[in-house]
Amino acid sequence: MAGANALNVEAPSQQPKIIADFDPPTKPKRNKYALACAILASMTSVLLGYDIGVMSGAVIYIKDDLKINDTQVEIITGIISVYSLIGSGLAGRTSDWIGRRYTIILAGAIFFAGAILMGFATNYAFLMVGRFVAGIGVGYALMIAPVYTAELAPASIRGFLTSFPEVFINSGVLLGYVSNYAFSKLPTNLGWRFMLGIGAVPSFFLALGVLAMPESPRWLVMQGRLGDAKRVLDKTSDTPEEAQLRLADIKQVSGIPEDQNDDVVQVPKKQSHGEGVWKELLLHPTPAVRHILLAGVGILFFQQASGVDSVVVYSPRIFEKAGITSNNGKLLATIAVGVSKTLFIFISTFLLDKVGRRPLLLCSNGFMIVSLLALSVSLTVIDHNHQKVSWAVGLAFASVLGVVGSFSMGFGPIPWVYSSEVFPLRLRAQGMALGVAANRLTSGVLSMTFISMYKTMTIGGAFFFYAGIAIVSWIFFFFCLPETHGRTLEDMEVLFGKIFEWRPILMKKNRNNDIA
Repeated sequence: MAGANALNVEAPSQQPKIIADFDPPTKPKRNKYALACAILASMTSVLLGYDIGVMSGAVIYIKDDLKINDTQVEIITGIISVYSLIGSGLAGRTSDWIGRRYTIILAGAIFFAGAILMGFATNYAFLMVGRFVAGIGVGYALMIAPVYTAELAPASIRGFLTSFPEVFINSGVLLGYVSNYAFSKLPTNLGWRFMLGIGAVPSFFLALGVLAMPESPRWLVMQGRLGDAKRVLDKTSDTPEEAQLRLADIKQVSGIPEDQNDDVVQVPKKQSHGEGVWKELLLHPTPAVRHILLAGVGILFFQQASGVDSVVVYSPRIFEKAGITSNNGKLLATIAVGVSKTLFIFISTFLLDKVGRRPLLLCSNGFMIVSLLALSVSLTVIDHNHQKVSWAVGLAFASVLGVVGSFSMGFGPIPWVYSSEVFPLRLRAQGMALGVAANRLTSGVLSMTFISMYKTMTIGGAFFFYAGIAIVSWIFFFFCLPETHGRTLEDMEVLFGKIFEWRPILMKKNRNNDIA
């Protein structure tokens, strides 16, 4: 009886289940405020994309108007990537000093000045000055946009948002191709100046738009401005609990005691403006930091070493080799390249936070290897036949689209996402600056040697060379890059430390989480 009475007492406390109880848990809605901020910040990458796209066509008319040779063409095309090293080198310290937001504004202002100078250039030397100034602005923009977006975004959509800079680079390339075609009908001495000078327009409006954005919450914490950081995190997190957790994590890595909750607190000097960072990053790195540095810089190096900029910048020459001889036809063909490059970027944009970084990167790299080999074979066949080989021409055109498309679906955006999230907060700005420097230097060297290379080893041989580098990059990615999907920025270091043994580290971490 006692047992029965106990059952009778307990029964009413059990609530009957309804159909809604069996529904799967609803996913949190995408944070529209963080999305808007990421779009604004990432739009600075349009500047680089526009310059890459517009120079591919503008250089045809610059060569005719200024009477320059192929060596000068290589230099004027690729030198902006070398000049951008100055901007990316300065951007790390600048963004730690004045903040991420004002560094984005500075990038737009510098590129604006460079575009004006290029548009009014009267000779080769004057044009080089404009390229120098614009290059510094590009370096600033490339470094700061992914850093800002990664620091602002909640973990659930960080990959989605941090891929935006590459989306806008591709959009800029397409705009540059369209600009080439639109202004090609003008007289030669005016057409290329309009192509280059019109780039000042988006940089001006971008700089104004950034004023409406909040500062990075992680930078605010580094300055001891906890109250401001909390307000930004409340707006950019999926839930209030996530905002509190992110704030606690950032405080911990910034050296701020957990019990300090005033709006403004004192922060150790080396945390607030980046002092001592280079020593920790380069001179006395821990095994984890050394692995992070190799992964973060290596992935950005291989992104450009695969030769994609040679395909994008010199696509008119590639199409000329394939049999398209008129300037009008070559510029129309480049628009197809821009469309392919832009459309395929959305594959990675929407899948990054679903399937992870590694699967997309390895698949993208694999498809790019196949496309580069097909391009090299088709161009070699065309080179060795005096008559038109229709299948080879078609394969060359399809392979160019395949190279830029496969690049965009992973190899393009993921290096920026990955490198911006793996560096610890205290090292992030300077670590990204090193990665951008390696990326731009590689791009500059390849762009300034492509014409000389294909004249020496044939154009097919040049793309065989790039395919070999792409194979090496696939091996590097497979063995050295752990998956970062779903982890907070403050939880990255646990994945790194033993370059070829990251899988056991990750499995041990997962087992510990399961036990907990």
